[in-house]
Amino acid sequence: MTEESTKSPWTDRFKKMGVAAFLFFFIKGLVWLAIFFGLGKWLKDFFS
Repeated sequence: MTEESTKSPWTDRFKKMGVAAFLFFFIKGLVWLAIFFGLGKWLKDFFS
C-alpha cells in the first residue's frame, strides 16, 4: 500500500479546505450551539 491510500479522507479534506473554511464552520457551529442553549433556557423558563 502506498502512503496516499493509508491516509484517511478526512485529513485530505481538511488540508484542501484551509484555515478560513475551518474557522467558518467552527464559528457557525458555535453560533448554533448558542442559539440552541438560549432557546432551551428560554423554553425552560417559559414553562416553569
